[in-house]
Order: sequence, then structure tokens, then C-alpha cells
Amino acid sequence: MKLDQAIANAISTATGEHFSPSRSTHAGGGCINNAIILSDKQRSYFVKLNSGNAAEQMFAIEAQALQELAASRAIVVPHPITYGSLGNQAFLVIEHLDLGGRGSKDGYRLMGEQLAALHAIQGKAYGWHSDNFIGSTPQPNAWSSDWSEFFRTYRLEHQLNLAERRGAGSKLIDSGRKLAENLDDLLSNHSPAPSLLHGDLWGGNADFTRSGSPAIYDPATYYGDRETDLAMAELFGGFPASFHEGYESAWPLQSGYAVRRELYQLYHVLNHYNLFGGMYRSQATRQIDSLLAHLGH
Repeated sequence: MKLDQAIANAISTATGEHFSPSRSTHAGGGCINNAIILSDKQRSYFVKLNSGNAAEQMFAIEAQALQELAASRAIVVPHPITYGSLGNQAFLVIEHLDLGGRGSKDGYRLMGEQLAALHAIQGKAYGWHSDNFIGSTPQPNAWSSDWSEFFRTYRLEHQLNLAERRGAGSKLIDSGRKLAENLDDLLSNHSPAPSLLHGDLWGGNADFTRSGSPAIYDPATYYGDRETDLAMAELFGGFPASFHEGYESAWPLQSGYAVRRELYQLYHVLNHYNLFGGMYRSQATRQIDSLLAHLGH
């Protein structure tokens, strides 16, 4: 059986309606997955593809995250349809959103407001019901009632351990662990609500439909400090000032965000080092040194 037919059969089973695609269009993809669009005369589906033993698990967890985000009704999120595998090829089928609308100033402001509405949905603690992935890096999510402990153990120390195995060198690792030891001081008097997060909110994971509605996708969802999404949104650009103005009009940020932003961005820079190596090691080292200087170390 060919992969397209296996995917079509899975769609038919999931939707209860026979689906026989007449067109398969390459949809590009990011640095982690490839993608196609399968269409018949009435319907089309966006399909993410990857290979390897972990790919189906990765897609199963992403489907759960998309379902949870979409259930919030706070912002447009593509609904998951089904997932599966054929041989060494795994697939995730999601709703095909008609993306590519122009993001106006008002559109980005609305996106910020809707992100604040998503963050207003709160969990019982920090974490998620399952470990998941940030890119292709495993992301642990054990439940915790202490944000500082959660971020230290499951975000900062986790990435530092991966970086050490990758060969980051003693300067980054030693200073990073010193930062982790003093994280309580950096996050003192900060007890954020456990907000429902996108988890990987850079400009490439957000867009607008042709009708102008903001949309987000490719999540790394968990419950945590809402500022982590905003910090990521500022790390690699893609969100204009009107996005942040819209967010703050709905839910103003607390004092001290500028320092916490650098800490939360560090997590993603370390992850990029672990994924891609290169210049991200020196960027992470500079961020750690800046945070330690803020602490007087």
C-alpha cells in the first residue's frame, strides 16, 4: 500500500466519510517535518510527515495538544483528524486552514488579545498530562505545584544535560548550573498562574486565515507561566508591536518581565543549540552570563 492511500484510509475511518484524494500538493515543511496537502473535490487536509520510530508518538502527542488548544475556542487552531504510520513513515492529518491572509496592525492586535484569552485558561498545576516535544527534543512535563522548581528541573537543567552530552563545554554547563541553583532568587515573588500555553510561539507557528482570523499551530503545549509564550514571541521576531499591545490591553504583564524574558528565551536558545549546534552555544553563554550578573554573580 502506498503512503497516500494509507493516509486516505485513515481519514475515511476517522471522519466516517470516504476520502479518495485526487491531488497531493507538496506544502514545504520546517526543519523537523515535511508536509503535503491531500485534496478531493470537496475537502482538503494538511498532512505532516516524518520518519523514525518516535515519529508516530510525536504526532500522537501533537494531536492531543492541538485538540486541547482548539477546545479553548480562544484562537483558531487546526483540529487534528487522525495520525498513524506505514512502515517507517508516520503521518499526522489536521484540518487544512486557508492561511496566507495579510496580518494588519489590527489583526496582530487581535492575535495578542486572543493569546491572552488562551492563557486565561488555567490548569491545576504546572506541567501537562504527558511529556511531549519542543521541535524534536523531548520535553518533560511532570506536574508540579512550584513554578521555579518546574522550570529549573524540566526546562533549564534538562536542556543543560542535553547540551553537556552534545559537548557544549564546561563554561556554558558550569555557569548554567550555577544559574539553575539560584533560580529561586531570579523568580522570587513570582508565582504565575499555570496558563494553557502554545509552548513554541515564534512567528513561523502563527498566521492569518484568508478571512483575517489569527491562527496558531505546531504547539509544544503545557501549563506554565504565560510569559514564556511572550518571551518566545520576542526571541525570533515575527510579531509586531501591535501584537504585544493587544496582549497587554487584555492582560498586563507584571513587573520584572524583562529579566524573566531572558531566562525563558534561554530555554529555547539552549534547545536550538541541542538541535542545530553552531552559534547558539555562544548566544546561550552570553544570556547565562547576563542573568548571573543580574543576580550579582
